Amino acid sequence: MIGGGVERMRAVRLSIFISVVLVCGILLAACSKPPEAEKEAAKKAMDAAISAGADKYATVELEAAKKLWESADSKVKDKKYKEAKEDYIAAKAAFEKAAAAVEAGKKVLSDQANAALKDLEAAWKRLSATGKKMEKKLKEKKTAWKADAEAIEEGLRKAKETIIVSPDEAKAKLDELKAMIDKWDNTFKKMAAAPQKPKATKKKKR
Repeated sequence: MIGGGVERMRAVRLSIFISVVLVCGILLAACSKPPEAEKEAAKKAMDAAISAGADKYATVELEAAKKLWESADSKVKDKKYKEAKEDYIAAKAAFEKAAAAVEAGKKVLSDQANAALKDLEAAWKRLSATGKKMEKKLKEKKTAWKADAEAIEEGLRKAKETIIVSPDEAKAKLDELKAMIDKWDNTFKKMAAAPQKPKATKKKKR
């Protein structure tokens, strides 16, 4: 009886030992493989963030997420799969944060674009009035002025429409228009400052 009990105890212990070894083996095997599932989840989160516009309106958050992604990729190459897994999980969360920050970033850029539009409309109103006064002095520049004036008016109109949908595009267009307005503003100032040629006086007949 005693001998049978000892044998059973040994069998139980051996069974437990084998189970522990198997569990450890499974865990080690899991840790020895690249974290593909975590990488795929992070990739989906990255694609979703970019599709939402994070590359335009949440650049700081997106850049931070990309650094975590690159860190994870680097650790996979070094076969540090456990650390890589943690970085992919962190990257996924960071990409989701970037996607969530898009609306706030879009509003900030939209506010900036609206402020720039207001300033440019005022500047264009002043410049347009100056252009009418300087029309006779334009001479060979008259055609260029007319073409740019039409482009500025059309650009301001389109920028106003674009701000709602794509404030980053509107801001870029407004920057171009500002450069055109500043160019003509400087041109008119130089023309106004240029010395006037004295009018030729007619000689009186004796």
